[in-house]
Amino acid sequence: MRVKRGAGNPYGLTPGYSPYPHRSGPTPEACEKVHTILTELHGHVTQPRKAPAPSLEVAGCGEVPSVLDALLRTLISGNTLMARADEAIRGLVKKFGILEDGIGAGSINWNKVRLSSLEDLVGAIKPAGCAQVKGGQIKAILDMVHEENMARAEAHMEAKATETDAPVAGAENESEGQKALEVEKASQSILSLDHYHSMNREDAMAGFLKYPGIGVKTAACVILFCLRIPCFAVDTHVHRFCQWLEWVPAKATELDSFNHGEFKVPDHLKYGLHQLFIRHGQQCFKCRKATKPGTSDWNEAPDCPLEHLLDRSKDRDKDMEGTPETLEE
Repeated sequence: MRVKRGAGNPYGLTPGYSPYPHRSGPTPEACEKVHTILTELHGHVTQPRKAPAPSLEVAGCGEVPSVLDALLRTLISGNTLMARADEAIRGLVKKFGILEDGIGAGSINWNKVRLSSLEDLVGAIKPAGCAQVKGGQIKAILDMVHEENMARAEAHMEAKATETDAPVAGAENESEGQKALEVEKASQSILSLDHYHSMNREDAMAGFLKYPGIGVKTAACVILFCLRIPCFAVDTHVHRFCQWLEWVPAKATELDSFNHGEFKVPDHLKYGLHQLFIRHGQQCFKCRKATKPGTSDWNEAPDCPLEHLLDRSKDRDKDMEGTPETLEE
């Protein structure tokens, strides 16, 4: 099956199947084997039963209860060192404050950010890099969220008055209390995307991707860490291991790794493998980005416990399987 990239699917996502339909791996057994080896080396990785409260000092990777917090923290953390992202979060808190009490207490005051000047926002997040670009994206997202919140609140009030269902995404999965909370937040100008908790993986992905600056990697992280829905989030470490383990062809992109892994990797292993691949890629000398096979340092370093499963060659998989069945429109 071929997918065209266009206005309706700009990233060429393939939910429900793989872009490499003739590639058998990874099997569930292969995923379990890698997970076991890395767990023995780095320890058990289990998703917390409840997302921790957002830190006012650390940006994090989106593992917070507030969906808007998760989305914007992940955006700020993109293409920078975590220490710089942390500094940017501290700058936001210092400049714009947090909601002290009531609904949304503890979250950054995003509505104050929305009403501020772009200059003030850029100054607050400057340590994270690309501040002008990220600042513009954040401002645009917050304006969209405000409009979305007001429209959803109006739809919920009208639906209640007419005893009908509100024509908004996820409404069918929300309780009356959750709908009332949406209306209350909108009335208090508390920006929120918490209604995404009522969506399934595909609807949440499509919803996140409509925001400027939000790509598949950021959306997948928010789905995995905040919405707590199994999702094969792919960063550079995860992508590299997918190639080395021959789960995808050598020339696969990060998006290809996401599409294929989302289909092939068992849901119960997606969180653990994401965390373990990152941890191993940072700690294993032979799996770090800067290390090169054949050097004296490489030869003297301890073997990677995955080495017998890895193919680090750059020239493998030059057959037609290396091209995913996705066409650009």
